[in-house]
Amino acid sequence: MATSLAIFCKVVDNYGDIGICYRLARQLVAEHQLTVTLWVDDLASFQRICPQVVINCDWQQVDGVFVIHWRNQYERYTVNDVADIVIEFFGCELPPSYVAAMQKVRPVWINLEGLSAEEWVEGCHTLPSPQHGMTKYFFYPGFTEKTGGLIVEAGLLHQRDQFQSNPFSTTNFLEHLGVKPSEMSTLKISLFCYPHAPIAEVFHAWQINAAVVTCLVPEGVASEKIQTFLGQPAIAGASATRGQLTVRVIPFLSQQDYDKLLWSCDMNFVRGEDSFARAQWSGRPFVWHIYPQDKNLHHVKLTAFLQRCTLQTLALTAISLAWNDASDSALDWSADWQVLERELAKIANLAPEWQGKLLAHGNLSANLLQFAISVERKARENKL
Repeated sequence: MATSLAIFCKVVDNYGDIGICYRLARQLVAEHQLTVTLWVDDLASFQRICPQVVINCDWQQVDGVFVIHWRNQYERYTVNDVADIVIEFFGCELPPSYVAAMQKVRPVWINLEGLSAEEWVEGCHTLPSPQHGMTKYFFYPGFTEKTGGLIVEAGLLHQRDQFQSNPFSTTNFLEHLGVKPSEMSTLKISLFCYPHAPIAEVFHAWQINAAVVTCLVPEGVASEKIQTFLGQPAIAGASATRGQLTVRVIPFLSQQDYDKLLWSCDMNFVRGEDSFARAQWSGRPFVWHIYPQDKNLHHVKLTAFLQRCTLQTLALTAISLAWNDASDSALDWSADWQVLERELAKIANLAPEWQGKLLAHGNLSANLLQFAISVERKARENKL
């Protein structure tokens, strides 16, 4: 029976890669009592979402997870370093000597792929691939019963409901981030996007909007464009008001506090994979800024999600496409935003139904562990 698990993570998308791997590792420790080692090459990015992490530390334990600074591919490893289950995230290449050690003890080897709503994912989920005399399995998170599902911790939705039902929780949390009492009743929107997002266009729409908008931007997000609007450095605590829009820079948040930010806002702009996945559980409308790929392949991935997600309205879809430069025609940001704003409550009311569909597929950590155990069992039976 597997008792140990290793996750190898190379940070490509700043916080999304390590964000997913850390959530998964933490849940496997807390809910499945596994001994989990997380190998990560970028501790600085890790520290941004988990302040307990110490940079330039080769080995440390964080929330029960053993964290190893993965410095290079050339360290020497033995069979004692190999876990019962080895996960490489998004096709990162394992160190050759670790693979050589794996050949001697034959762990369950899984490549955890990126989240996608595309139909082909279902056909590739759990497919085996012979490599180095072993078998590696591809495991895909997703939105259907033919995929691995999403990360959702036990009690997460109950915690969210308690937080959102208590107005003092939201108020105290936002005040701690620098939001003024007069801004509590405004339309609150969190903004987490890549630097190439059409921020000026959406800011202009909000400036001439009928309702007052407070936009909360974590420090370091699209800094140049935020600084242009503010007329000052985009550091935590900076803010500016133009027309109906106030933009306020807040501190970059830990994963737990970022969840609370999503729960506290009326709408969220999210990016990449980790914040996108968490937006599914927030109960709030959201716009996804997808990680760009060559030949605009990310547009296909975006469209697949928009077609599958039951939260989409025409206005939300139009803004989502324009936000990702995936529209066939120019968007009237002001007009479409006003339509979307009238639909926000309706979209929020649809959230429980969408979440119910996702929960019906189980959660990623349990599904992944169950699959690994089944592979381990078959391997054991084949030896008999």
